Amino acid sequence: MLDKITPLILCGGSGTRLWPRSRAARPKPFLPLLGDRSLFEEALGRCQGEHFDRPVVVTGAAHVELVELALVRTGRHAEIIVEPRPRGTAAAVALAAVRLPDSAILLVCPSDHHIGRPDVFTKASHEAATLAEQGWLVCLGIDPAAAETRFGYIQRGEALDSAGFRVRQFVEKPDKETAAKYLSSGDFAWNAGIFCFRGGDYLAELEKYRPEMTAAVRAAAELGQTKDSCFHPGEAIYSAIRAESLDYALMENTDRAAMVMADMGWSDIGDWQTLKRMREQDANGNSVRGSGNVIDCRNVFIETDGPRVHAIGLDDVIIVVDGDDVLISSAAGSTRIGELGKEAEK
Repeated sequence: MLDKITPLILCGGSGTRLWPRSRAARPKPFLPLLGDRSLFEEALGRCQGEHFDRPVVVTGAAHVELVELALVRTGRHAEIIVEPRPRGTAAAVALAAVRLPDSAILLVCPSDHHIGRPDVFTKASHEAATLAEQGWLVCLGIDPAAAETRFGYIQRGEALDSAGFRVRQFVEKPDKETAAKYLSSGDFAWNAGIFCFRGGDYLAELEKYRPEMTAAVRAAAELGQTKDSCFHPGEAIYSAIRAESLDYALMENTDRAAMVMADMGWSDIGDWQTLKRMREQDANGNSVRGSGNVIDCRNVFIETDGPRVHAIGLDDVIIVVDGDDVLISSAAGSTRIGELGKEAEK
């Protein structure tokens, strides 16, 4: 019988592409972008039930209070691990893995994604965990809907069973021409950033390719202390680790990578234009959240936390009001909003 899956929810970041709503003090995971629950609360909600164990949350000190409030609101209990500095997903996952039994099946989940079909997510997680018990390091793949350059791609290899495939290669964020080739080939998937493996297998593989990182994480965990129900690793050792993603550090190198496809209504909600497509729209493609009105507009997105916003005769414009900050952007320029966010958060 398959052991229960331990959700490992990575929670933090600045989410500058959704500035000014998303800020360093309250980044995207803690915002209710679709419905009444925040994206982090959504992640907690879909990682529960008979297949799942108590979650582990890795976050930064600035966001502990937001994590705890969300746990109270959802009635969940979790172990909270606090990074003294963000050192990338490879180290964050290793930090959680060293605190759990080697046999624990970890499901690594970003906290800032939307999944429209949580039942499919549960099924895919179970299939991935079955492969993880066989020693595979598994990622969830998404059928690409367009030649998107913001996502990593995974090439499918031979089938492992009815649900999984060996991974032939990982490719990080290709250019438009290359992405179009991947799309037409039919054997590439988007990388959803969701992974499943046994903790001991992850650490063993990470030690092969990043031995210094693995040793530093182990040492930081040994020096760590529990304060106010949160685990804090040794600050100096952990903060000195070179930041690197799980994808680069491990998944691009290991020969034990596998993939399970998951048609689960996934989106990373990477910018305001993506969110607009997911929101309810009128007959002219306009979306208004908060107090506002549009006249003779097409494809206009408005989000305001207070002041009324009125637009007349605009096409393909994004307007966001958050406190004293007002953002006005063309739809085409929405991919550059992160530049403004980074400047504003300095």
